[in-house]
Amino acid sequence: MTNFSRAGVYLAAMTFGAGLTGQALAETTVVVGYQQIVGPFINAIADGSIDAAAEKAGYKIDWRQFSSGGDISTALASGNVPVGVIGSTGIAAATTRGVEMQLFWILDNIGKSEALVARSGSGIESPADLAGKNVAVPFVSTSHFHLLVGMDQVWKIDPRSVNILNMKPPQILAAWQRGDIDAAYVWPPVLSELMKDGKVIADSEQIGAASVPTFDGLVVSTDFAKENPEFMQAFTDALAASYADYNANKAAWTADSAQVANIVKLIGGEAAGVVEALGMLSFPDAAEQASATWLGGGALKAVSESARFLVEQKQIDKALDDYAPFVNASFAQAAAK
Repeated sequence: MTNFSRAGVYLAAMTFGAGLTGQALAETTVVVGYQQIVGPFINAIADGSIDAAAEKAGYKIDWRQFSSGGDISTALASGNVPVGVIGSTGIAAATTRGVEMQLFWILDNIGKSEALVARSGSGIESPADLAGKNVAVPFVSTSHFHLLVGMDQVWKIDPRSVNILNMKPPQILAAWQRGDIDAAYVWPPVLSELMKDGKVIADSEQIGAASVPTFDGLVVSTDFAKENPEFMQAFTDALAASYADYNANKAAWTADSAQVANIVKLIGGEAAGVVEALGMLSFPDAAEQASATWLGGGALKAVSESARFLVEQKQIDKALDDYAPFVNASFAQAAAK
C-alpha cells in the first residue's frame, strides 16, 4: 500500500537529555512517532502496554505522529531517528543508499489490502485478459512491484502487452469513474471504492505466496539496537504479546470493540472501515516473524527483489550484493520463546 517514501505507519525514536550510554536508563526518554495504520501495534500504543514494558526496562516513551514517509527516511539517514516503520520497498531503498539499519519486526503482511481489480464490463476475467488493456497503478509502490512480479513470475505475461499507467490513488478513482481504465492495482480506501463496481482478479497475498511478499516493517538503527538491547527486547516483547492477543481473539475486534475504538481514537476514521482494513491484512506472531517465512529468510528475499525492482525503475543506481546484514531476527526469536 506504500511507495518507498510512505509505508503506512512510521515509528521513530530519539533520545533526549542524557546520552544513550553511561547514564541511568530511567533518564532515557524515547520519542516514538506513528502514522495512520490499523493493527495490533496501534492498539498497543493506545492501551499502554508498550509504555508499561518500556518503563520496566527503564525507558519512557513520548508518542508523536509523523506526517510523511519522506520525513522518517530523512530522519533515519541523519541519525536523529533510530527506529522506524518502513515498507519493504522503502527498506530496500534506504539500505541501498547507505542507511545503517536492521529490520526486526514485520508490522503486517500487506496481503489482500492491495489488489488488482477489473472494472465491470472491461472483459477482464483473469490476469490472462490484461493484454491490450489500460491498467493503472502508482509507480514505484508495493502495488506496482507486485503487478510486475505477477506478470513476470506468476502469470507469464509480457508487461509490454499491457498499457500500464502511472496514477496516484485519487487519480485512479477519477479515471475509473470516467471509464478511462480497465483495471487498477491499488490499496484502500480507493480499493474499497473500486470493488463496488469491479472484481478482484488477484491480490498481494496470492502473488506474495507465489513469489515474494510485500510488507510494512519495523527497522532500527544498527548502533541504537546494539546500545539499547533492553529497550529493543521490551518493545518487541510487547509487540509479540499484542500480536498474539489479536490472532487469538480477532473475532472480538468488532466495530464496537475497545480495540477498534482505540485505533479510531489514535488515527481517526470510522470503526467499520477499521474492521474492513484489518480483514485485508495479516499480522504474523513472534514465531512466524522469526521463521523462514519472514525474518529467517523470506523478508530478505523480498527486500532483495524490491531492490532489483527499484533499479529497474531507476530509483536507485545499483542494488547491493547482500542485504542480509539489514535483517535481525534475534529480538523476535527471543520474544517467541
